[in-house]
Amino acid sequence: MTSDLLSDLGLFVLAVLVGFEVISKIPATLHTPMMSGANAIHGVVVVGAVIIAGLADDPFAYVLTFVAAAFAAMNVVGGYVVTDRMLGMFKARPSRPAAADQPSAPTQETAR
Repeated sequence: MTSDLLSDLGLFVLAVLVGFEVISKIPATLHTPMMSGANAIHGVVVVGAVIIAGLADDPFAYVLTFVAAAFAAMNVVGGYVVTDRMLGMFKARPSRPAAADQPSAPTQETAR
């Protein structure tokens, strides 16, 4: 095991622990907006996968970059879909037309 791999593994474990602590402190009502935004930010991962694909020189690296780009793209699209659905919940519903075809309440003259 090389020292670079060991330091990358330590960084990954620290990132997982920090992410778990941050997510566990956020109220449940804010999980969906936060996660939809975080998924949309995964465009950075797509850019990183494209850059790494440009530096790759063996078939294994090509497969890994393709998988990384595919998962990042799914996350970005999922983030936009969830955000769009969430924003749709706040749109005003179309109002019903005026009560022209509904029977009106009886007036005093018609009630007699």
